[in-house]
Amino acid sequence: MDTSSKENIQLFCKNSLQPVGRSSLKTEYPSSEEKQPCCGELKLFLGALSFVYFAKALAEGYLKSTITQIERRFDIPSSLVGVIDGSFEIGNLLVITFVSYFGAKLHRPKIIGAGCLIMGVGTLLIAMPQFFMEQYRYERYSPFSNSTLSISPCLLESNSQLPISVLEKSQSKISDGCVQTVAIIGPIFGFLLGSLCAKLYVDIGFVNLDHITITPKDPQWVGAWWLGYLIAGIISLLAAVPFWCLPKSLPRPQSGEDSNSFTEKSKFIIDDHTDYQTPHGEKAKIMEMARDFLPSLKSLFGNPVYFLYLCTSTVQFNSLFGMVTYKPKYIEQQYAQSSSKANFVIGLINIPAVALGIFSGGIVMKKFRISVCGAAKLYLGSSVFGYLLFLSLFALGCENSDVAGLTVSYQGTKPVSSHERALFSDCNSRCKCSETKWEPMCGENGITYASACLAGCQTSNRSGTNIIFFNCTCVGIAASKSGNSSGIVGRCQKDNECPKMFLYFLVISVITSYTLSLGGIPGYILLLRCIKPQLKSFALGIYTLAIRVLAGIPAPVYFGVLIDTSCLKWGFKRCGSRGSCRLYDSNAFRHIYLGLTVILGTVSIFLSIAVLFILKKNYVSKHRSFITKRDRTMVSARFLKENCTTSDHLLQPNYWPGKETRL
Repeated sequence: MDTSSKENIQLFCKNSLQPVGRSSLKTEYPSSEEKQPCCGELKLFLGALSFVYFAKALAEGYLKSTITQIERRFDIPSSLVGVIDGSFEIGNLLVITFVSYFGAKLHRPKIIGAGCLIMGVGTLLIAMPQFFMEQYRYERYSPFSNSTLSISPCLLESNSQLPISVLEKSQSKISDGCVQTVAIIGPIFGFLLGSLCAKLYVDIGFVNLDHITITPKDPQWVGAWWLGYLIAGIISLLAAVPFWCLPKSLPRPQSGEDSNSFTEKSKFIIDDHTDYQTPHGEKAKIMEMARDFLPSLKSLFGNPVYFLYLCTSTVQFNSLFGMVTYKPKYIEQQYAQSSSKANFVIGLINIPAVALGIFSGGIVMKKFRISVCGAAKLYLGSSVFGYLLFLSLFALGCENSDVAGLTVSYQGTKPVSSHERALFSDCNSRCKCSETKWEPMCGENGITYASACLAGCQTSNRSGTNIIFFNCTCVGIAASKSGNSSGIVGRCQKDNECPKMFLYFLVISVITSYTLSLGGIPGYILLLRCIKPQLKSFALGIYTLAIRVLAGIPAPVYFGVLIDTSCLKWGFKRCGSRGSCRLYDSNAFRHIYLGLTVILGTVSIFLSIAVLFILKKNYVSKHRSFITKRDRTMVSARFLKENCTTSDHLLQPNYWPGKETRL
């Protein structure tokens, strides 16, 4: 650190230890030379903090975009992916409560910097399995010759499997609103980075891509999920650097205008409240702070508005985390879109709608100067209308793909009940096929078969990068035209109405995201105004802990477990254990995914109504009492103001309603 930085630190420490209400005229009306260091350090802090929020949101957004990639790469079910996703919040159990309480009294910039270093190293570690595991193997007939290849899939399956060696040769991701705005931009870049990495093959740089026979549109495609974690980890490490150059505290902006508009974003600046001031020449002791921990916690949970709002937010974030975690997977499975496209539309359409909704909510709060009760009403109204719009998504689904033996019979009739589902039929009985393999083939009759063997195909040849199968007995019996008994590698496309449904889904999803996010700022203001100023940092820490532990950890897990119940065809690993799901029941998936979200949203609405009821009952009467007392003292206050104009800057109250949350 250079000499000028050390001088700034001494200046800040000197200013921060001045007694409340005894600042000199020089401090109250500083010259432009004295203002400049504060403004420079404050801007540096806001810029660095914004960059940290961006890095953190980028990593979290990218994590959500790689859920399906990780599921396929490691061949694991959605329930286990949910455990992995939820485990990222477990670290908060150990530190967030104590950091939020003790961190308010310690060297905050260095604490933030240390957290960035840990976050960066952890993000880099996520990508490490890619460099220690064998290359990705997908199930597919592998053309290993440039010449026309003629094979008999049915006979091949009945005699032996393709040798492992052949498969290995063939296939060798600073003002109001400044920090929160950047935090919204982070997920946008996270999902866009996920979209880019999803287009790159998982083993890029390790295999010859000319030998890869699948494309990003193939359900078995796995993108370079690990690449984005390396990028996000490096960004997090870079975000830590500025905080090691910042002092422990900054002086409060001195002008009255700046003081009134002082925001929660730069909370480590020394407050003028006596509870935050340390005696001259005396340092706060950890034991003294620890003694006040349990009483502070009891005071928070004894506040009915805070407690009910905490419950409301926990339930609502359960809905949000579950929905966001599996939204890319839902788009892929429901509308037959690629992982790259699913991440792209979420990052470029949905998240900007959320950002615009949050910004709009803040503008409404500021322009109309909405009270705390008005904030609760706006929060409730956005939730009600948002979830009502969400209900329309139930009608915007696509029907199941026609898969022989799973969704339709081998004769082409549907639907097929669960006890009638069977991959074997008379048309493929002599082939002795493997029931566990998933090598989808699309017949000319528009029906997908689990493998060419199960379709009863006798011969095949290669045309360019495609493999075409002929003389498929099962295709022939369900063909609309006689003689059409051929097929091609891959799944058949869904019905023609599906692209239209996907477009409608995007429109409703964007409107819903905007409506729900309108209540973000009003809810945050409600949270801050219902607690004592000296407990604000601690209250936000408890709030964040509850959201992450009670919503961030369990929601992806039970969403994943229930989504797994809609699986029609499971994959199997070489050891024989169950792998990832190959085919979902679209209708069941839609009702589980959307139904859970709506149920949790409905519960949060009822809790929001309870918050508004308690708020009106307990706080409106106190506000009226406050107004009455103010009227009684108006005359004396006016007298004091007229006779003490030269020293009124020393008589500013420590707290007034709305001070801590003024926008």
